[in-house]
Amino acid sequence: MQSKSFERKRKEVLPVLAICYDFDKTLSPDDMQAQGYIQSVGYDVAEFWKETNELAEKNDMDQNLAYMYKMVQEAEGRMVFSKQRLAEYGAKVTLFPGVEGWFERIRAFGKTNGVCVEHYIISSGLKEMIEGTSVAKAGAFERIYASSFFYNDRGVATWPAQVVNYTNKTQFLFRIEKGVLDVNDSGVNDYFAPEDMRVPFRNMVYIGDSDTDIPCMKLVNSYGGHSIGVFHAKTADKTKVYKMMRDGRIKYFAPTDYTEGSELDTLVKSIIVRTAKNEALEAISLACRRDFAKADSCGNEEERKKSDMILSLQESDSFTRTHEVIGRLSKHGNWTEQEKEKLFEIAVSNNQIFPILGDKDLRRFFSALLNGSSRLSENAEKVKAVISS
Repeated sequence: MQSKSFERKRKEVLPVLAICYDFDKTLSPDDMQAQGYIQSVGYDVAEFWKETNELAEKNDMDQNLAYMYKMVQEAEGRMVFSKQRLAEYGAKVTLFPGVEGWFERIRAFGKTNGVCVEHYIISSGLKEMIEGTSVAKAGAFERIYASSFFYNDRGVATWPAQVVNYTNKTQFLFRIEKGVLDVNDSGVNDYFAPEDMRVPFRNMVYIGDSDTDIPCMKLVNSYGGHSIGVFHAKTADKTKVYKMMRDGRIKYFAPTDYTEGSELDTLVKSIIVRTAKNEALEAISLACRRDFAKADSCGNEEERKKSDMILSLQESDSFTRTHEVIGRLSKHGNWTEQEKEKLFEIAVSNNQIFPILGDKDLRRFFSALLNGSSRLSENAEKVKAVISS
């Protein structure tokens, strides 16, 4: 069977900061299904979730599969359970204050500060309903990873197409990291060198509200990223975020207020500014590593050993250490003019070497270097003067 060619994202000129969000109770005050759908099939919200949980427990069933099955079952005879109908329910979902303008505002702030900000949803809710929200329709999200249905040729939901639960949420972070965003692209398992990661974990932010977000929070935290726990701004109940902080799951917490100037707004903007500065340092570090690798690959093992010993002599902090390093250096010959000059310079500048140049082992070593030199530099002349006297 011929494999499909998937479009993948490549590294940008600017560093990319991926902000990943849970949806229910993170961007919206309640479960999306409880904001119209459950009521429309004649159920009390609490009773609906009670029955889906019992269904899962009795049948060793994933809780998300249980609620998806229950939604299809209860729709029979009441409505055409279609993608369009779910999107209509999604359009009615309430969002927290400031969410409407948040995504574009944060993107613009990132651009101003030299960072490309991308927004992702990673939710156990329904993709079709999230796609129906005003923010999704406005193009807020780079990708929406959420549970979804398969639809038959009449457009009716008949089977789960994708199920996202708290443990498999983490796979999407690895997709974002590598730019391998399609859920069927097995390239997520390919090896990528650290410098080739499109969004290294240090440039990820995960925002969530509950235990279902813990695996993602822990993963992002462990690799230098930023996990933020949010609590309802109106109730100000911090019980969950305190527990997540106590367990080392999050670095920060803030109320669910996405308006400009809010705690969350200030926090995320600070992360963006830090990302810009940190990535500038990472670029310098990468350039240094590449320069070193190029230089190191040009030499053989013998040359690397000599280079390490010269460095050891340069860093000598005692007469005993100096004698020990000179003993090892004396076992090597064929010094280049550049290496000799470096050794003469070290002998003159290090006060743990210059005063004992007259000692037998140092005198013998440096005399051999002088005898093999075509011309003597200023440092070489100073060394010669000491050991000759």
